[in-house]
Amino acid sequence: MPAREILQLGNPLLLEKSERIEDCSSPEVRSLVKDLDDTLTAFREAHGYGRGIAAVQIGVLKRVIFIRMQPAGFCSALINPEIIRVSQDKMELWDDCFSFPDLMVKVERATQITVSYLDADGKQQMIEAEGDLSELLQHEIDHLDGILAIQRVVSPTAFATRAEWERRGRR
Repeated sequence: MPAREILQLGNPLLLEKSERIEDCSSPEVRSLVKDLDDTLTAFREAHGYGRGIAAVQIGVLKRVIFIRMQPAGFCSALINPEIIRVSQDKMELWDDCFSFPDLMVKVERATQITVSYLDADGKQQMIEAEGDLSELLQHEIDHLDGILAIQRVVSPTAFATRAEWERRGRR
C-alpha cells in the first residue's frame, strides 16, 4: 500500500483517544499495520529520521503503533499497548513528532517502562524498555491517548525549531 498522509498539529483527531482492537487478525487491522509500516518507511526515506508511528497519525482512531528501532533491531506492530510499569527515574530529552516535524520540544520521560501488548498474531507480549525505546514507546502510546509531546513540555521556553536545534548542536 502507498504511504498515508500524516495528520499535522492542529488536526483535532490527534487529540482524540483511540479505541481498542478486538480482532487482531481482521483484514482491516492487517491493512492498518501495513499502512503504518509503509508510512514510517516513506517518512524515513524523505526526512532521514523516524522510529515509530501511531494509527491516529494517519487518521485511524485504533490502538495500534508501529515501531522500527535501529540499531536495536526492534521492529513490530504493538496492538492495544499498555504501560504497566514506570520507573521512578526520569530523563529529559528533546522530542520530535511526525505531526510537527519542524518543532522540537523538551519533555520528561521515565527511563524504564514495561509495556503489555498484542502482536500482529494476537499473542500477548511484554517488553521491558529503557532509554531510547522507553521514550519512544511513551511518545507513541501518548498518541493513542490523545496526548501530544507539546502537552508534556517541561517549561514554556523548551521549544525550538528543528533548524535551530540542529544549529545549536542538538542540545
